[in-house]
Amino acid sequence: MTLYTMGEYRQSTIKSNLHLRARLTQSIRIFFIGHGYLEVETPIRIPAPAPEAFIDAEASGSWFLHTSPELCMKRLLAAGFSKIFQICKCFRKDEQGRKHIPEFTMLEWYTVGQNYVDMMDQCEQLLLFILEEFDYGNSLEYQGVHINFKAPWSRLSVSDAFNQYASIPLNTALAKNCFEEVMIDEIEPRLGHNPVFLYDYPACLSALARMKPDDSSLAERFELYIGGLELCNAFSELTDPVEQRIRFMSEQDQRRKMKKNIYPMPDSFISCLHDLPSTAGNALGIDRLVMLFTDSPCIDEVVTFIPEEL
Repeated sequence: MTLYTMGEYRQSTIKSNLHLRARLTQSIRIFFIGHGYLEVETPIRIPAPAPEAFIDAEASGSWFLHTSPELCMKRLLAAGFSKIFQICKCFRKDEQGRKHIPEFTMLEWYTVGQNYVDMMDQCEQLLLFILEEFDYGNSLEYQGVHINFKAPWSRLSVSDAFNQYASIPLNTALAKNCFEEVMIDEIEPRLGHNPVFLYDYPACLSALARMKPDDSSLAERFELYIGGLELCNAFSELTDPVEQRIRFMSEQDQRRKMKKNIYPMPDSFISCLHDLPSTAGNALGIDRLVMLFTDSPCIDEVVTFIPEEL
């Protein structure tokens, strides 16, 4: 962290980034409201987060700060809402680095009657809309590299990515429990800078996603990469309450083996899946999107305060 003398503030050095951040957030709202989405607010403090093996929640008394608004937003879908979005703070324990911060801002949206392929199209439309709002056309510069946003964007399956770029096959990486390491060290740096959808993730790494009908080892899930940044995580939503409980129990078993806290089962969420229609959902990191649009190499340059300042 850079030290500043009396009367100097880090925030003053990133004022232009914060102005752009405000404009970008406004553009997102304009896009979704213009497409008939309802902006919603759901509780940040909840009794039970999704028990995912590799995501750790911050405790808040006997409850938790949510790691994502996903569980409550899906309950709204089950209650009859069909197109909703939310921009909110999320919290994940021990996540801090060049692209991570423990309190971050998430855009999350859901569309009933669509799937993860439709959601890829929505991603394209959203970002192209923002580029137009900023008069950037179909391109921008990020860290000295020209990024071309002209649609359609590239789509690459996880299996093909491992075959092309990894030193070991996908199944071997899963068996050795080193999928994330291979992704970060070998695959992500070789995806290029133009937008690419990395899709069809292993089902065992997709606790809330629907499995592919023709291959139950894969989930209908994708992540979007631009300029070396992973921007979003999206999928066709799992709507089977029995299968969801089994998945969560498996995640709890993994947490137990890693000697992590075991969260309560989110029973109210699981119960609502009886009424959840076929839906596609997406979680997009606002902070990283602002990094891209401000040509910032570090997340610290696009947030008002970092933990060390508080």
